Amino acid sequence: QVQLVESGGGLVQAGGSLRLSCAASGGTFSVYAMAWFRQAPGKEREFVAAITWSGSNTYYGTSVKGRFTISRDNAKNTVYLQMNSLKPEDTAVYYCAASTVRRPYYSHYVREDSYNYWGPGTQVTVSS
Repeated sequence: QVQLVESGGGLVQAGGSLRLSCAASGGTFSVYAMAWFRQAPGKEREFVAAITWSGSNTYYGTSVKGRFTISRDNAKNTVYLQMNSLKPEDTAVYYCAASTVRRPYYSHYVREDSYNYWGPGTQVTVSS
């Protein structure tokens, strides 16, 4: 079992920055990848970014590429999402996810169904 807790969400003006953190505990030795997804009101959950546990591979959704950066600190069992140049359309609940499922290709970790553990989410609101 892997437990995930997100933090760092809040209210920020357009153009500003936030850093989200996701602390993992439990069976972290079995984690292959971690990711951030987001869900805005009335919309489906959207892939934001993913990182393999070794940190050797990262992936980004097209709407955040160049603005967001995912990183990890394995010593702290924590994954971060640095969000810069925030836009009102980035407003959503951001979820941290972990996968203990080994996929044949790292690129599969952009898929929501690759993840079997989820955090409760943290709200990010970007005002215009």
